[in-house]
Amino acid sequence: MGSWILYGLVWLVGLLPLWVLYLFSDLLYFLLYDVARYRRKVVRQNLERSFPEKNLAELVRIERRFYRHFCDIFVETCRMWHMSAKEMRRRCVFLNNEVIQKYFDAGRSVIVVLGHYGNWEWMASYTLWMPKGIDFYTLYKPLNNSVFDTLMYKIRSRFGAMPIPKNDILRKIVECRREGRLFFAAFIGDQTPSRRNLNFWMEFLHQDTPVLIGTEKIACKFDLPVVSLRMRRVRRGYYEVDIKDLSASPKDLPHGELTRMHTQMLERYIREEPELWLWSHRRWKHRRPEKS
Repeated sequence: MGSWILYGLVWLVGLLPLWVLYLFSDLLYFLLYDVARYRRKVVRQNLERSFPEKNLAELVRIERRFYRHFCDIFVETCRMWHMSAKEMRRRCVFLNNEVIQKYFDAGRSVIVVLGHYGNWEWMASYTLWMPKGIDFYTLYKPLNNSVFDTLMYKIRSRFGAMPIPKNDILRKIVECRREGRLFFAAFIGDQTPSRRNLNFWMEFLHQDTPVLIGTEKIACKFDLPVVSLRMRRVRRGYYEVDIKDLSASPKDLPHGELTRMHTQMLERYIREEPELWLWSHRRWKHRRPEKS
């Protein structure tokens, strides 16, 4: 029952205009940061290890800005449920669409790799900028709570994106190829691998980091071009998304190179605007196994 009550509250909250929701975000920031101190130790440790060259005052400044942005993401995601297509296009503008369009024109489907950077939930609005007749799949890990899972599915599919459980993407790609349908599939590249998938390591933000290599494997297997998205916050409630080519032919790259490319690109974005990344995630909980 409690889950359905929260479902209803999110639906109602999403009816409010963003300027009202940002007042709630300001209150939520105070409650999370100053009262509950939500994951403050995790965030501070992540920042200290990622930016050893910064002093405490600089780290605290990034930390506070991150929490404010984190709270804004929450209300912006709620608002997305009821936002009109016109308002969404005005608030989240995709640039350089020709980078992807050239592949569609050549009859090729495309993979995009991105991180938990900017407001990644609003990335699902790219359907409003795509030509008709092309599927947009957003990969996700189903939530254990079925009510919350339904809630997020409805928000993420608001403008026509098709959320796909990550374990189903291979079947979906094969199905599209068999039926001759073009698609655009979004992969999150900065999730922490499970213990059984600690197969690829590299330096990321000054730390030895395990990185998922599944995006690269799928791109190579099906000969899919890969692009990267970088979301820049113009001002509160307004974003611009740059689309950049990563590789037109990943299968011709050395093993691991595509993974290095998109991870290093994300690191560059984080260094430019660190408060826009998800610092509350325990990204470095694994250690590289000792060689026997």
